[in-house]
Amino acid sequence: MKLFKRSILLLLAVVLVLAAALAVGTLRAGSRQLDVAPAPAVAIDSAAAARRLAGAIPFRTISVADDPSANLAEFDKLHAYMAQQFPRVHAQLQREVVGSHGLLYTWKGRDAAAKPVALLAHQDVVPIAPGTESAWQAAPFGGEIKDGFVWGRGAWDNKGNLFAQLEAIEMLLAQGYVPPRTVYLVMGHDEEVSGLRGARPIAELLKSRGVQLDWVLDEGLLVMEGILAGLSRPAALVGVAEKGYGTFYLDLDTHPGHSSMPPRETAIGMMSAALTRLEGNQLPAGIRGVAAEMFETLAPEMSPLNRVMLSNLWLTRPVVQRMLEKSASTNAMLRTTTALTIVNAGNKDNVLPGHASAAVNFRVLPGDSLANVERHVHDTVANEAIKVTQYKGNAEPSPVSPTAAGGYQSINRTIREVFPEAIVAPGLMIAATDSRHFAIVSDNIYRFSPVRTGPEDLGRFHGTNERLSIANYAEMIRFYHRLLGTHLGAAPAP
Repeated sequence: MKLFKRSILLLLAVVLVLAAALAVGTLRAGSRQLDVAPAPAVAIDSAAAARRLAGAIPFRTISVADDPSANLAEFDKLHAYMAQQFPRVHAQLQREVVGSHGLLYTWKGRDAAAKPVALLAHQDVVPIAPGTESAWQAAPFGGEIKDGFVWGRGAWDNKGNLFAQLEAIEMLLAQGYVPPRTVYLVMGHDEEVSGLRGARPIAELLKSRGVQLDWVLDEGLLVMEGILAGLSRPAALVGVAEKGYGTFYLDLDTHPGHSSMPPRETAIGMMSAALTRLEGNQLPAGIRGVAAEMFETLAPEMSPLNRVMLSNLWLTRPVVQRMLEKSASTNAMLRTTTALTIVNAGNKDNVLPGHASAAVNFRVLPGDSLANVERHVHDTVANEAIKVTQYKGNAEPSPVSPTAAGGYQSINRTIREVFPEAIVAPGLMIAATDSRHFAIVSDNIYRFSPVRTGPEDLGRFHGTNERLSIANYAEMIRFYHRLLGTHLGAAPAP
């Protein structure tokens, strides 16, 4: 009986110690949010700005990976339209065409010795999925304004960012403003198909001129409303790193034959088995690196239970990780993901195909590498008859940019001033952007779009009924106006 009582007392003591440790860990994790006042409202004719953005939607600037000449006339029309709608920008900034249709604008600053910065936005858009046109509430390339939104392909990705930058600079030029440092505007024309013809040559041109950028801001993570469980306020996530892009092609050649006499192993069967193994044997996950910093920053702003769980990962990590892995969006922050995207084999129902092929796309976590992924593919497929080759546009994960740097602090401060209700935290960009090409000219690359999005909006990205609210578009213009007009100097300490 005494032993039983001692066991109970010991158990209670352990529980009390753990409870105390959890309480201390939670209380010590104080808010990391900058305490700043909302920025004064800048007067914007949002209706006129929306009309200018809507006017850019009908230009079908669709980039095609294997056809550099596709739709170039549409890009020419967009360029002419931009020059017409933003006369001050085109009169006072230096404009260069790089490659066939990449654009580089240079806005000279007052201090030639100060390191310049760059804002990126791409001109191209993705196509409409065939057969989905009738599901759109407005014509995909109509540039229609209704119900308080600009509708159409590119309104969000990425003509919204591109035109918001031009609107902000046009306003600043009208006020006689000259930036304290030089600003580059980089507008690639093939971001959606890897940026090899647009952004990369521009980055290489800047490098050849000896330009080293203080920081870079490209499209990226968003102002997310109602998406993160346990967070009642919007979360404005700034991408400090970007996952690598790795597509691997699998090819298998066998003897074709008649379906009435199939061998024990067929091309389709062997390829299917290889793909099943790849999908069933994912690369390992973990709450580390950027994901850990993001959750540590968000934790103090969470509801009580979530705050306790995220503030004490030393104890709760296994439980939290299992929960995060259940959601596709949060799982992608924890591991190099595996996606089976293309399968081809056969062309007649009574003929065994002699060739089968597939494509598997990996988004590579910072800290991992394409070489490691390729080893994983070979080891997991475990079939020497299947040839594995890499896509030429593959890219390693980006370095992680520091949150203590002036660029991050300027972006952070601007978000807090323009979106005062939002919680700002570093995040991981799980898709590829043009910014990855700029690692050769800057150590501080950030990915953020001042676009509000809720759960119902996520499917519009590259999907049906893409749109951007006029009210949010005005906020986007204010964001760039504030960032360029107020925070290009040395950023205050965090």
